[in-house]
Amino acid sequence: MSTGHSHTPASGPASHGAYERRDIGIAGVLYFLGGLVVAGVMVTLFVNGLYHYLDKRSEAAQAPMSPLVTNAPLDTRHLSTNYQEYLKQNFPSPQLEIDERNQLDSVRLNEEQTLATYGWVDQKAGVVRIPIERAMDLIAQRGLPARTQAETVQNDSKKK
Repeated sequence: MSTGHSHTPASGPASHGAYERRDIGIAGVLYFLGGLVVAGVMVTLFVNGLYHYLDKRSEAAQAPMSPLVTNAPLDTRHLSTNYQEYLKQNFPSPQLEIDERNQLDSVRLNEEQTLATYGWVDQKAGVVRIPIERAMDLIAQRGLPARTQAETVQNDSKKK
């Protein structure tokens, strides 16, 4: 049943081996890359034109600005001055919140300063505040004030 022909590839300089040894043409690769660049440029131009058209259409659909607003820039996405100056110049008072994060940070810093320092609560009445750490040390040393048994019974009888 054998025909005498072997299906194993010959190994030698004249044979092709088990795979194709022909090189790919460089012209086809260059044409593909050129077409890819041209398509990329066309898509970029199309998308930029589409955004320009949609931006103009959006501006035309905007309601007219109030005559009370002065110096309003056409595009508020790009401010020429810093944001806080822009708000102070272009919005009426009262301005409730200009910079929420920094305002909250300053409130927290003021509270921390109040809780961690000595100061007067009411100077005329002689009421002072002391830092929390110092107050806890004093309570640990002196203990909490306790009522006597007679005061507790007297307070309970008044409530009834």
